[in-house]
Amino acid sequence: MISRAKKFLPRESLMVIIASFIGLGAGFINILFRSTTDLVQTYIFDGGHELLGIQAGGWYLLFLPLIPMVGMVLLIPLSLLFPGQVNGYGFPSFLRKVNLENGVIRFRDIPLKILACSLTIGTGGSAGVEGPIANVGGALGSLVGQFFRVSGKRMKVYVAAGCAGGVSAMFNAPIAGVFFAAEIVLLGTYEISSFAALVISSAMATVVSRGYYGVSPAFPIPAYHLVNPAVEIPLYLLMGVVVGVIAVLHIHVFYQMRDRFAALRLHPQLKPILGALVVGSLAIGFPQVMGNGYEYLGQVLAGEGVLLVMLLLIFVKIAATAVTLGAGGAGGVFAPALFIGGVIGGTFGAVAHHFLPTLTATPGAYAAVGIGAFLAATTHAPLTGMFLLFEMTGNYLIIIPVMLASVIGTVVSSLLYNDSIDTVDFSREGINVHEGRETAILQSIKVGKVIDEDVDFISENANVDELLHLFTMARGRFYFPVVNDTGRMTGIISMQDAKNILHDRELRLSVHVGNLCSRDVIMLTPGDTLHTALALFDVKGIEEIPVVESLDNRWVVGMLKRTDVIAAYNHEVLKRGISERTAAINLQ
Repeated sequence: MISRAKKFLPRESLMVIIASFIGLGAGFINILFRSTTDLVQTYIFDGGHELLGIQAGGWYLLFLPLIPMVGMVLLIPLSLLFPGQVNGYGFPSFLRKVNLENGVIRFRDIPLKILACSLTIGTGGSAGVEGPIANVGGALGSLVGQFFRVSGKRMKVYVAAGCAGGVSAMFNAPIAGVFFAAEIVLLGTYEISSFAALVISSAMATVVSRGYYGVSPAFPIPAYHLVNPAVEIPLYLLMGVVVGVIAVLHIHVFYQMRDRFAALRLHPQLKPILGALVVGSLAIGFPQVMGNGYEYLGQVLAGEGVLLVMLLLIFVKIAATAVTLGAGGAGGVFAPALFIGGVIGGTFGAVAHHFLPTLTATPGAYAAVGIGAFLAATTHAPLTGMFLLFEMTGNYLIIIPVMLASVIGTVVSSLLYNDSIDTVDFSREGINVHEGRETAILQSIKVGKVIDEDVDFISENANVDELLHLFTMARGRFYFPVVNDTGRMTGIISMQDAKNILHDRELRLSVHVGNLCSRDVIMLTPGDTLHTALALFDVKGIEEIPVVESLDNRWVVGMLKRTDVIAAYNHEVLKRGISERTAAINLQ
């Protein structure tokens, strides 16, 4: 049936049909995801408030941390059954599968993400469903791609189409969904040919969402207008700078908190419960930080936020999100970013409106712009932030301040910190996704996976005659590590180093290899990347590099040839199904 469809339908028509199916599926999965989260919130969060009497206030508020802790206890069975697939912020891992691997995602990722994130967010954890819904939609796209047995390149398109559909359905914003998939999921490396699939999937998912929920956005955006452009435009530019600085703070706190919990000497299943205790304790004073915070964000957008409360919530929400996901709760950072951006804008707008009441819009207008700007600054995806706000307001006038604040915020955050909140893990592993797909592939492969471990050594006390014998026995080898009595490498030698005495038998017998070998040796370790190795090959113009256990402990574990690097790169290109244009890169 699959082969017949490919035979009788033009390639573009088949892609349109498949993208439509992915979009429809993403729309229905979005309904399932939101309904599951609402169900958990109704029975555990709201029910817990009634059962424990928290709504009465007073000392009953001390019971509040128990509710998110219950959610994390319920998460334990999933975590034990599927270790490493449930806890924490999983979107960077998803990006790895899409951009550095073959894009194959298993079906079980869909129910796992829905259940885990619903338990975290529905019980009050500070996280969002927008990143996970992109992950779930992408999993649907991957399953469709696997069913049709498409190449790795086409698989990426289908995964991105599922992500676009999921985000579009969640926010009722089809254009923002397209740019989310293009800028964030595909890391800006998309091609025009893939754009059609993203647009179609996004549109179909939005149709399903609007058919079920209506045309209302995720949260209401008040009417907007520029009161005095000459005054407000510079204010929005200044707010963009503030947003960029706080975005970097958010990213640093997020990953530092995750590292702290990872190093904490506590059973892994207890860490999410501890995190829930901390978040619940924060919520005693600031209940707005629990869940996605959209209800309070609606109040801020309506201009009802209190200045001091909004100011404090910027930092409390940053801390609550970092603790929730760093400790092992499941969810995304999209909704927290919208919340933080909203209270930043509300705070900034309240100050501006206090000093310039007749020349500036209400704080709610600045909060709306802050939502898009902070999202853009933390994800380094300005188009996503711009179009999300434009679609949610339907007001063309807001696009001007959103454009300015988003671009300035993104530029400032990029200057202060090269990575977005989704790419930090790549940089920690030495993979620079900003330099292009070819570099990312080379940086994702370790030297230890490519080296030839069948190495011919020669002692530094051996004579040149022994070196000549070794050379005649070694096929295709031109460089030989020179080792001392302890077996550690002290140099490297080639026949070129001994060419002047090859014709003199007496010298061949009397001159030791240690007197001729090069002592200034370029070395690699198994943990280095092929990108590092290729740079050394190019700089020194050599064809082989010895690989040692470590730079301090020079036990030779293998030799790496330039041809091995090229072969490994080409193998990855073919495995991932990258286009012929990319595969044709000349590494030599």
